Amino acid sequence: MNSTAKTLIPDREWLIKDGSEKIGSIAKVKKGYVLLKQGRVLPFKSLSDVTSAFGVSVFEESIKKVKKEIAGPVEYVIYDYPCKSKPYDPLYNVQKKLPLYTKRIKSKSQHCAGHYIIKFRKGWVKSFCPKLITLERYPYQGPWKTEEESKIALKKANQLCNN
Repeated sequence: MNSTAKTLIPDREWLIKDGSEKIGSIAKVKKGYVLLKQGRVLPFKSLSDVTSAFGVSVFEESIKKVKKEIAGPVEYVIYDYPCKSKPYDPLYNVQKKLPLYTKRIKSKSQHCAGHYIIKFRKGWVKSFCPKLITLERYPYQGPWKTEEESKIALKKANQLCNN
């Protein structure tokens, strides 16, 4: 059997297909991996056990797709501001004027969509989708919708620091 896998959740869940026929899905669990097939659960101890059971190319497709997604343009937008990962629980903080989101459903760590510049000890630095806690701890400017806008602001901020 020479199967392929389509990534459903990166590094957690894959859809296993043999040609156009769906075999089942593989999920990563605490003690290895499980195959979910027609209501049955088949355990595997390691990823190599899964690969040997379904063929050498089982995870090659998912690796290629992840690489293409990393190299591609930003796909997600929250309140007109770009973000680098799939947003969960998006909201707009009216007081701070920040578009916020989390990277996972159960995450408590909030990120700010858009481009920013943040002033650390050594000076101003560009940042794309920083954590909210970082913006609460350090002076910042933003958000901007494009990287070019943040570059212009960074240049101005550095000129003010040098003068």
